[in-house]
Amino acid sequence: MPGLSVTYLGGPTVLLEYAGFTILTDPTFDEPRAYERPGSTTLVKTRGPALSVDALPPVHLVLLSHHDHRDNLDEAGLEFVRSGIPTLTTPFAAEALALPNVRGLAPWEAAERRGLTVTAVPAAHGPGDAAGPVTGFLLEAPGSPSVYVSGDNSELDVVDEIAARFAPVGLAVLFAGAARVPRVEAALTLTSSDAAGAARMLGARAVVGVHTEDWQHFSESRADLEAAFTAEGMRDLLVDTPRGVPVSLDAAVE
Repeated sequence: MPGLSVTYLGGPTVLLEYAGFTILTDPTFDEPRAYERPGSTTLVKTRGPALSVDALPPVHLVLLSHHDHRDNLDEAGLEFVRSGIPTLTTPFAAEALALPNVRGLAPWEAAERRGLTVTAVPAAHGPGDAAGPVTGFLLEAPGSPSVYVSGDNSELDVVDEIAARFAPVGLAVLFAGAARVPRVEAALTLTSSDAAGAARMLGARAVVGVHTEDWQHFSESRADLEAAFTAEGMRDLLVDTPRGVPVSLDAAVE
């Protein structure tokens, strides 16, 4: 079977090579800028992507945790989705985007394509879904390790529910960074310590940590994530992902 590899592009955006598919998470390809929206927190992007859209290999599938926050789908990312790449997301996002290539999946609903099964799994963007509906994903394919993509989930009770169905997983792609905005008095994505706890719950053989840099409202850094995994005696699970460099995970998930 084709191998498993990951290329970290920045923010929440990674390229996964999995079971012969090239899969992109939450496309963010704008250069640094501020995003102002009336009645909402101004989000500030501080660094551009490791690769531009033009430098990407052919992408077979986009996994979009949600559509209405620019740190998960910025303007260049939206244009990429509009180009026709098959995209899975929440029913709310699919209705809002109204594109024929975008399909919404309810929690625990699955989509299949040439041996690849993608199951939408619950996610909570802050306590009580404070920041709106989001989704995570579970990838499965014959002969390949399972892959969990958390999306902007902040709650360990949600991870526990997913683990009850799918643990152990081969790879967990965890959106960390403890994102915070003034109107919500809680982290909107996993804290570093909760990311380590999530990895333990899932029985993950390898962890790719994303969503820890490139935006001002991420309150915890990659260094914080590494420190939390080290404190839990799990640093060897956390994969080093230099920006823009493909990293093979075959040995890590054996």
